[in-house]
Amino acid sequence: MKYVMFGLACLAILLAFIFGSSYYKKQQADKYDFLAKENSSTFIRDHSPTLGSDDAKVFLIKFTDPACETCAAFDPFVKQIMNAYPGKIKLVIRYTPFHDGADYFVKILEASKKQGKYWETMDIMYRSQSYWASHHNPQPQLIWQFLPKVGLNIEQIKQDMNDPAIVKIIQQDLADAKTLNVQKTPGFFVNGKPLQEFGYQQLQYLIESELRAQYPQ
Repeated sequence: MKYVMFGLACLAILLAFIFGSSYYKKQQADKYDFLAKENSSTFIRDHSPTLGSDDAKVFLIKFTDPACETCAAFDPFVKQIMNAYPGKIKLVIRYTPFHDGADYFVKILEASKKQGKYWETMDIMYRSQSYWASHHNPQPQLIWQFLPKVGLNIEQIKQDMNDPAIVKIIQQDLADAKTLNVQKTPGFFVNGKPLQEFGYQQLQYLIESELRAQYPQ
């Protein structure tokens, strides 16, 4: 009898944990859904770089850190999904430079916009990341040897990256990340819905679920 009662008590605790976890996730999902409807600027600002068709109905928001290894690993995966559904997904980049010194690389990215080389610069940053950000120890000066490969005017970049407006962009993105409870990178949202279980398959499922909702057959 004693063991039966103990087993029932354990089962009750387990069910309470499962229910509590499910309730919390629903609360979080409802919160993000509300934000997406009532305050969409929390997810996308006027300064946010975007990639994809203006007619796309699925917005993939990525909070990223240029010095984050996982962010770099997800980059080709995101491009693969976008290529699989041409014109239907729009990528939105938000900055969360959590690693020490990572804001330096964000400033380079933002400065590259003036030369029309933003996406090329992001690509070369991710592909060369193991050289200048190995073992979570960013070494900013090492990035400069790779940037000419995408046709950047280096002297112009060094000048433009000191624009005070870039600091305000980073501050705004970090504030929005805090509102959305983004605590690690990359952080993904699809039309305001958070990626709650992290992984490639989970992200693909979330995106494809929203695609089915927005583009019914």
